[in-house]
Amino acid sequence: MTTAAELPINGNNDVVLVRQHVRSAAVDVGLSLVDQTKVVTAASELARNALVYAGGGRVRVEIVHNGLRRGLRLTFSDEGPGIPDIEQALVDGWTTGGGLGLGLSGSRRLVDEFDLKSAPGEGTLITVTKWAR
Repeated sequence: MTTAAELPINGNNDVVLVRQHVRSAAVDVGLSLVDQTKVVTAASELARNALVYAGGGRVRVEIVHNGLRRGLRLTFSDEGPGIPDIEQALVDGWTTGGGLGLGLSGSRRLVDEFDLKSAPGEGTLITVTKWAR
């Protein structure tokens, strides 16, 4: 059984709503407080990236199961300019904006599974999963 919700990311208020929804879903899944904080932080970074670099997007929040394990899967999608060099974009400190360059690489470290698909002119699709321990 999979429980899912889709949320738009079109402004700063949407980023706040994404954080709140992910926090609630993380509690429902049974993530520890530390893991809740990690997945909410990753969600916040990825939602903000969609807003800043692509002008907005969507996130699908799913409670997933793998045997007896429960987890939280977040799929961020946008129709922005895409990422020309994914390997470079995942290097700590690299940024095309004015930030610290830790959004993608930091998010990858905060979750158990991280998948990024992107190409110039084709938008970006990022799927992350955090499993309950």
